[in-house]
Amino acid sequence: MNEDVPLHFRLFIALTIPDEIKAGIEKAQEEMRRALPEGRIRWIRREQFHLTLRFLGEVNAERVPVLLDAVRGACNGFAPLSLRSERVGFFPDGRFPRVLWVGVNDRENNLPLLQRAVQQASAGFTAEGPEQDFSGHITMGRIKRITRPEAKILTRLASDLAERFFGEWTANKIEIMRSELSEQGARHSLVATVPLAAFP
Repeated sequence: MNEDVPLHFRLFIALTIPDEIKAGIEKAQEEMRRALPEGRIRWIRREQFHLTLRFLGEVNAERVPVLLDAVRGACNGFAPLSLRSERVGFFPDGRFPRVLWVGVNDRENNLPLLQRAVQQASAGFTAEGPEQDFSGHITMGRIKRITRPEAKILTRLASDLAERFFGEWTANKIEIMRSELSEQGARHSLVATVPLAAFP
C-alpha cells in the first residue's frame, strides 16, 4: 500500500442510548417483525442504536484531533440533556416508508441547538450537505422492499406504537464514532468522547 495515501475514517457524531431504551426498541422490533414476511426490513442491531447528530463520511485520520477540538468548542456551554424516547414513525411517510424510527426529544428543546452547533463545527470536515430539518430519532429499521398491502400493515403497527414510551435518560456526552462497512454490516467503534457540561 502507498504510504503517501492518507488513511481515512468513516465517521459520525452521536449520542449513545442506554441499555434499557435499547431493550424497549428491540421489543418493538420483534412485535413488528412477526407481522411481516422475512426480509422486508433490515432491522438495526442493538449495538448500532444511537442518535446521530451528524454523519461526516470519510475524514482524513490526521484531521481527527482538529475535528475533536472543533466539536469540543461547539459543546462548550451545553448542559447535559434530559431526553425522552417515544413514538414510532417513518421517513418519509407511511405510504412510501423507507426508514422506521423511534423518536427522541428533550423538554428544553436544546437537542436541535446542540445538533446545529455540532453541524456547524464539523462543516469543514465533511462533503455531506447540512441537515436542514433535524428530527431526533433512533433508526430501528430500513425498508428494503415492501408491497402496498404490507406498507398498510406496517403503518397500522406504527400507529399502535405511536404512543409507546421507551424511557428517559440524561445524555452527558457526545461521541465521535467510526463506522467500518463489511458484508456482515457496519461495525461501530468509539474514536473520542466530548462531555456536555455548562459553564459554571
